[in-house]
Amino acid sequence: SIGFSDLLSRWGLIRRGEEDSRVERATKAYGIRARSPGQAVGTLSGGNQQKVILARWLDRDPQVILLDEPTRGIDVGAKAEIHALIDRLAASGKAVILISSDLPEVLGMSDRVLVLHRGTIAAELNGPAMTQENVILAASGLYSAGT
Repeated sequence: SIGFSDLLSRWGLIRRGEEDSRVERATKAYGIRARSPGQAVGTLSGGNQQKVILARWLDRDPQVILLDEPTRGIDVGAKAEIHALIDRLAASGKAVILISSDLPEVLGMSDRVLVLHRGTIAAELNGPAMTQENVILAASGLYSAGT
């Protein structure tokens, strides 16, 4: 319920029925695996914790989603599920901004890559220019569009 004031009644109490229905929807929609709906998020696996965090924010139906290291520290199966979710979000017309230190993930998930060097955009890569080599060159300050 953290961050969702619309779950509060007029008296400041959480509307449990609404909360339970959101938990059930999120559990099904995002493949969250928990022993029970009331299980503390901190006791879930890393991948399920990530899915809970995403579900909480996506419940607000944002048009722009900023994901910073969304798959860091989670198992391969959960990573694939989060990648599929990101693909669905982008296909539905949402703008997804992915920040990741996992270069293969960035290249595999992105239509366009902006590379920063010393705090400024060093390159905007897409299509055939979107390669691991060009990203590394740009991050090092050595990329030019002609290479």
